[in-house]
Amino acid sequence: MAELNQKSILDMIKEFRRNWHTLCNSERTTVCGADSMLLALQLSMAENNKQHSGEFTVSLSDVLLTWKYFLHEKLNLSVENMEVIDHYEDIRRIYDDFLKNSNMLDLIDVYKKCVLISSCENNANISPSQLQDFLSGRECVVAGETDLYVPTSPMSKHNQDNEKVQLLARKIIYSYLSLLVNSKNDLALAHVLNIPDRGLGREAFTDLKHAAQEKKMSIFLVATSFIRTLELGGKGYAPSPSDPLRAHIKGLSNFINFVDKLDEILGEIPNPSTAGSRILSVIKMQLIKGQNSRDPFCKAVEEVTRDLDLRIKNIINSQQGDVAVSTTDISPARPKSYAINHGTAYCGRDTVKTLLVLLDEEAASMPTKNKAELLYDDENTIHHNGTSILTLFRSPTQVNNSSVKPLRERIRKSMQEKKIKWRVKSW
Repeated sequence: MAELNQKSILDMIKEFRRNWHTLCNSERTTVCGADSMLLALQLSMAENNKQHSGEFTVSLSDVLLTWKYFLHEKLNLSVENMEVIDHYEDIRRIYDDFLKNSNMLDLIDVYKKCVLISSCENNANISPSQLQDFLSGRECVVAGETDLYVPTSPMSKHNQDNEKVQLLARKIIYSYLSLLVNSKNDLALAHVLNIPDRGLGREAFTDLKHAAQEKKMSIFLVATSFIRTLELGGKGYAPSPSDPLRAHIKGLSNFINFVDKLDEILGEIPNPSTAGSRILSVIKMQLIKGQNSRDPFCKAVEEVTRDLDLRIKNIINSQQGDVAVSTTDISPARPKSYAINHGTAYCGRDTVKTLLVLLDEEAASMPTKNKAELLYDDENTIHHNGTSILTLFRSPTQVNNSSVKPLRERIRKSMQEKKIKWRVKSW
């Protein structure tokens, strides 16, 4: 059932890509998968709490409660008798703005846009309730129930650690590719800004985030414009001496120059297979540089890049086969106006299209089972893990003790208040 729904979701995304010029404004719009949707919702809830209580934080119980309601509400499924958190409309607005500013559409957005095309409903063959089941991970829970009470043996613990490292390497490499395709993706940037270590921790990210909010730009564009301004030189171009980003010049320069190198490959190598291989190779070398080759993370990076390189070649072969079939006895047509300089330069466009297919497949992946680990896991045994997205987006000057109490505690307090009111009325 899970595999069937996953295939249907991928078919839905493919249909969206075939009709992207009528459904969205940018060819480089990336699709936000289930895990990224949940992370974006968590950040939106934390931002909402900051606006109402002063602290950028949110409990796991609140996120899961809102996630359930959010999926039903956004898919127009019944929300009768479902609990809804305070300020839900504000949270939805913050979430929608975050995705819009990041040039992303989530899987529900893609589904709704595809419904506008009658053929998509037939091709995707997925209902709102099936999409809700997929996004909530219901199939994952059912499939994994038999393993819930099995004691963890040393061997299985070792396998779990290897799987974590593999998933981490995959997430980092995909984030670099996503940032290369869609530079507005702040979520992807957060995953890789300081991996490998560039000295760009929470303080640097906070300074970038504040500058981005002030200038109404993406975080990557803020970092790029800052470094470009420095490189131009001259008093007329230099950033203000009081600019907080000056404290992070070395790390930001390292990061921007690295992404520039990936962009150069994209623009200079016309063959998408060669360009894809080269991009993956450069990312791999950056991640394993100075590391022990026997390090589990290095091994995982090697395996993931090899797997993605093969996948890129398979995508290109598949696309060439489709073109050969669809263009038999048809003379080449002039490129349509919307296909030129529409969110991307024409040079490297074939490589971008190939990377988008790769990213779309990742967006159709099954959601992570362990939501707590996805959302809050700061102290992972793997030292390459970096900082959780929530912690990264939270300003380091904020206190750790949250004023937002857990859901259960707030419910208990609410019940006690109701009892007190009832007693007062009875007197």
